[in-house]
Amino acid sequence: MRKATIAALTAATLLVVGGYYGLADALDLVPGALTLSSPAYEVQAFPTTSGQAVAQPAPALSAEATVPSAAVLTGYAQALATDARVGTGVTGVSIIDVATGQALVDYQASTPLTPASSNKVLTAWAALSALGAGHRLTTSAILSGTTVTLVGGGDVLLAADAGDPEAVVGHAGLGDLARDAAEQLRAKGVTRVSVALDDTLFDGVTWSPDWEEGNESWVAPIQPLMIDVTAHSHAGGYPVDPAMEAAEAFATALAAAGVEVSGSVTRGAAPEGASEIAAVESAPLSEILAVSLKQSDNTMTEVEGHLLALETGYPASFAGAAQAVRAQLEADGFDTTGLTLLDASGLARGNKVPPRLLAQVIARSAGTDGGTAGRTLLTALPVAALDGTLDARFWETTAAGRVRAKTGSLDQSVSLTGTVVTADGRLLAYSVIVDGFAEGGLYPARVALDQDLIGPLADCGCQG
Repeated sequence: MRKATIAALTAATLLVVGGYYGLADALDLVPGALTLSSPAYEVQAFPTTSGQAVAQPAPALSAEATVPSAAVLTGYAQALATDARVGTGVTGVSIIDVATGQALVDYQASTPLTPASSNKVLTAWAALSALGAGHRLTTSAILSGTTVTLVGGGDVLLAADAGDPEAVVGHAGLGDLARDAAEQLRAKGVTRVSVALDDTLFDGVTWSPDWEEGNESWVAPIQPLMIDVTAHSHAGGYPVDPAMEAAEAFATALAAAGVEVSGSVTRGAAPEGASEIAAVESAPLSEILAVSLKQSDNTMTEVEGHLLALETGYPASFAGAAQAVRAQLEADGFDTTGLTLLDASGLARGNKVPPRLLAQVIARSAGTDGGTAGRTLLTALPVAALDGTLDARFWETTAAGRVRAKTGSLDQSVSLTGTVVTADGRLLAYSVIVDGFAEGGLYPARVALDQDLIGPLADCGCQG
């Protein structure tokens, strides 16, 4: 039921036919707790919700849908910027009509602001554009003499034992790889081996120097193979050495498959000329991004950035990933004036992105020239009141199901970047960043953003 609802919402908000949107059927949407009235609010980091579903019809997308008044929409942006709940925060808003490419709101939209996890939109576009939606990651076992080397290829969603070909998380399994390797070893008459780990795919440090102390709860050390990193997302408890944990699980599975493993797992690059005896592949990038964007997984996004850098000729490091994202955006014709990137995920507070750039990436994705990269990016974004990091927002409002967005939250920055279907059926791309409010002000600023801007956009039948 949940998958069917997501698919229907995708069709309603993303269908592009004959140069614009096709007509989409009216849908029943799931509501919830956050309303557009002005309730008292209490500062808390992660609000929870409960409630009964109430059906609301979604508008049908139409090429003839009325374009909302730029003056009215700018008024929404000004209301947010002057809301006491954002305090000293600086607000930047960009809203673009997808059909025409017209900028309806440019409220400090060229001001570089800390985007938090809206930064992931840039990484996702660049990775999809350069690598392709069908790109897969290979984890392999290499034999040299009597040493089997596990070579990481960037898959951080590995199952410890058997993979599930119908799943994204755990699509490839280390146990499967070990059993395939054991079969090949027996065929070669090899019954006793040592095991090594080759995690040299990435360069440099595993922890960004631009991340603040305490972020260990939100991201793992960046290495090119891990056992299901999503098991730790937003919960902390990441392994200190995820790649070695994966290698040890592989060695254990190899022994269970009847091959004697001598000694402990060592580290070292696979020798030149060594032969591959087994390999497993991840789900395609399109499906991986649907996990990393909906869950706002920092580790997955940093790995995606490193892989992008590797594939496009930059060092597979934090700095190289930032360079690669910027270079791909520029190659695709985006204006990167004012852009400062320090990482791929948005954890670094020193990242500075103009809301205009984020909105332009979304508008391109949603438009007729967005291609597979654009459609993949948009369908991977959380849907209001339904899934991902928006599942507990916009319940019992007209924004439920009409808003898609990459959320962003840091101690002093909050953002949303995505699409909204207005009450008249017009598709708008937007990015809003509020940056620099006082510590402890995240929740009030987020409520203000939802109530002053995004909710009214979805409810808008506003022609001035």
